[in-house]
Amino acid sequence: MYNHIQVKWLRQIQWAFLIVLALISLFIGVTEVALLGVLKLDPEQIRILLISRVPRLISIVITGSSLAIAGIIMQSITRNRFVSPTTAGTMEWCRLGVMMAILVFPDIPPFLRVAAAFLVSLFGTALFLAIVERIQSRNIIFVPLAGMMLGGVVNAITLFFAYGNDVMQNMASWLQGNFSLVIKDSYELLHISVPFMILCYLYADRFTIVGMGKTMSTGLGLNHAGVVRVGLLIVAVISSVTIVGVGNIPFLGLVVPNLVRIYQGDSLKNTLFDTAWLGAVLVLVCDILGRLIIYPYEIPIGIIFSVVGGGLFLYLLFRRKSLAS
Repeated sequence: MYNHIQVKWLRQIQWAFLIVLALISLFIGVTEVALLGVLKLDPEQIRILLISRVPRLISIVITGSSLAIAGIIMQSITRNRFVSPTTAGTMEWCRLGVMMAILVFPDIPPFLRVAAAFLVSLFGTALFLAIVERIQSRNIIFVPLAGMMLGGVVNAITLFFAYGNDVMQNMASWLQGNFSLVIKDSYELLHISVPFMILCYLYADRFTIVGMGKTMSTGLGLNHAGVVRVGLLIVAVISSVTIVGVGNIPFLGLVVPNLVRIYQGDSLKNTLFDTAWLGAVLVLVCDILGRLIIYPYEIPIGIIFSVVGGGLFLYLLFRRKSLAS
């Protein structure tokens, strides 16, 4: 833990690092945009910034921070550090909801796709929690394994109906996260996540108490079921908006909260900023790498983060094993 002066300096370093990465992101792309040209108010370069680069940067920051926060909420209400929207099957339920909406209303607008994904993912995540409550073995690996198995079944059902109804091409963008198609007037739905991140901060202490268990939280006078429902609401909204807006980014909600907890502890109110910051930074770094590795072509962020996130996940597993021995 840090004292007040250390926290102040740490926050300044974090903001400075994020700003540097943001500036790098703004000036990387197939179409050249130079700082000198922007300062000279070159109309073409300003247009590219406003139409493509700035919307992409905003969507990266919102997506990274919101998915990281969704992960820490899931881990608190399930009392398991290896649970996240990815390992609980929430993302798969979101895709199922979008697919159902497309089948019923082929020209359905994005906002209603989010609504459909939200309703189905809320049901699916609640089902996962109900299954977890009935699992006798509370092994830290077994619970997310059950979630991934459930998610695998849901994903198989989604793909079956998608292929059968010839909508697989429409769903391809939601199978792998990708920011390359983010432009002005196509990313605004992501802003829906912002008020729910604020709501998470307001409920941070309650989520921390819920993480102590139902008996403990009820004994402290907390409405355990009510707080869990708020957590499910936040996770379902963030996951739905992300799936419809940019697609799935695996491991993000899993590894970021665990990395922050190593140094900051379990209090959500003390770790929320660092969790959101690290989520945004990791997605921003991976997006920059995806644009540079085979420049001028681009590797989708979902592929890059699968490699980076998978490596971080293995690190967390081996670290836990070494600490237990």
